Amino acid sequence: MQKNNILYDKSYAFSIRAVKLSRYLCDEKKEYILSKQVIRSGTAIGALVSESKFAQSRADFMNKLMIALKEANETQYWINLLHDTDYISKQMFDSLLIDIKEIVSLLVSITKTIKNNK
Repeated sequence: MQKNNILYDKSYAFSIRAVKLSRYLCDEKKEYILSKQVIRSGTAIGALVSESKFAQSRADFMNKLMIALKEANETQYWINLLHDTDYISKQMFDSLLIDIKEIVSLLVSITKTIKNNK
């Protein structure tokens, strides 16, 4: 993990959680479709944040973070669905929801700041 980049750190840590959640869903719940969705969107957030470090322009940087925000929103959808269909416990849901909401909040804050500083 990088030093002094809370968005990178949180999105990377969440990617690890997404991989472990997918493994849990496949191994314990024998659920393969939703597990692929959550791993795809959950890991994409961190990958896009990482890509943004080497953006070619301010617009490219903003675009990568906006896509990361979309992926975070999608991931939150899958987490809600997994909970509401009893694939994950309330405790697991609450923990995942806290993490994804923090990432969404960070992304919203950063993108708003960039838009306001044009």
